[in-house]
Amino acid sequence: MKLLEGKTAVVTGASRGIGRSIALKFASEGADIAFSDIRYDEQAESLEKEIAALGQKAKGYASDASSFEDSEKFIDEVLKDFGKVDILVNNAGITRDNLMLRMSEQDWDLVLTINLKSAFNLTKAVQRSMLKQRSGSIINMSSVVGVSGNAGQANYAASKAGMIGFTKSIAQEFGTRSIRCNAIAPGFIETEMTAKLPDDVRSDWINQIPLKRGGKPEDVADVATFLASELSSYVTGQVIQVCGGMNT
Repeated sequence: MKLLEGKTAVVTGASRGIGRSIALKFASEGADIAFSDIRYDEQAESLEKEIAALGQKAKGYASDASSFEDSEKFIDEVLKDFGKVDILVNNAGITRDNLMLRMSEQDWDLVLTINLKSAFNLTKAVQRSMLKQRSGSIINMSSVVGVSGNAGQANYAASKAGMIGFTKSIAQEFGTRSIRCNAIAPGFIETEMTAKLPDDVRSDWINQIPLKRGGKPEDVADVATFLASELSSYVTGQVIQVCGGMNT
């Protein structure tokens, strides 16, 4: 039997990168997938087809995770289309890096709203359904930067540190209903976002990693699968760093 057979998972920001890998990994383990991104485009369409090829139901939705109204509407539609939500992955996020001297209020607010408020929005939207069924796994995508901080990323680090505090609080609130909440803190992962970094910056990052390589989105997806499945039935309120030992 597959690890997530019979489950329905919601993954935000899933059209590309880590979110896409999580959606595909979950589907390969038997889960039906409802996913969202800011727009429904060719990437979302191709993800639907890839999941369908794995024999699972899939539907992409255009939804702004930073909007409370959009998030409620999204989950309402998912419940109508799929009947339930067993797993929520709060993965939507952006960066707007700059030193504090040059960081604008707009870039601070945008990163905090998209990265952190989105987790509140989606958790709030699924809570009634999960509390009623007395089960569920919520997985929040943090970052090693949220644990250690990083110069030039005060907004991003604050949003990801906030995600950790949010995770631990929700784990305590929902635990009596057998709903688990954990966070993943990826390190340097090879995605479209990190591919845009200058070569010297990439080299500096990799030199800090004991395993001497960047991680793959699949490395994060494997940990997410563990947290979504019954293999982690006694794990909640935890932060798992997927960083090759970079932050030890």
